[in-house]
Amino acid sequence: MTESQPYDVVADRDGWQLRHYPPHLVAEVEVSGDFTNAGSRAFGVLVSFISGNNIERGKVAMTAPVLQESAPDDASATASGPASDADPDLRRHRVAFVMPSKYTLATLPVPNDRRITIREMPAQDMAARTFSGRWSERVYRDQLAALRHDVSADGLEVVGSPRFARFDPPWKPTFLRRNEVLLPVLRTTSA
Repeated sequence: MTESQPYDVVADRDGWQLRHYPPHLVAEVEVSGDFTNAGSRAFGVLVSFISGNNIERGKVAMTAPVLQESAPDDASATASGPASDADPDLRRHRVAFVMPSKYTLATLPVPNDRRITIREMPAQDMAARTFSGRWSERVYRDQLAALRHDVSADGLEVVGSPRFARFDPPWKPTFLRRNEVLLPVLRTTSA
């Protein structure tokens, strides 16, 4: 069974959750291209790393979800998500695999591929909206807009870029897929 990234549910809301994620490691790669195909472009690079293309030649278990966000230096992207009017072939995306929780920076195999960056993510609070269906930019934007509305109505401050989380393989029927849109938020003590 695939390990899922751990988190604690702080609050259940109507259609979304407020969660706390502990510190974790990600292996990520930046790719150019349109939103919908970015995950496919990065997937092979990351799978190669966890399959043994690393200095230790060790295998790393696949985890869920696969995360995607606009790259921070992408001038076409904003905190609201990918820009729809930018040339899709020029947009930059970060795609990341969450590493199994047993690893630390000292114990995770070192990638041979220089395109892969290992990052330690700090503990953070996230608003999360779960949905099924296709992995398209339109669906992502619709879900993100709904989550932004809910987060704003709840009085939470967004403190980072949105992320798209995919939990299932591409061959799984779309109506059975688990997808999420995540927004880093600043939690008040009352939340």
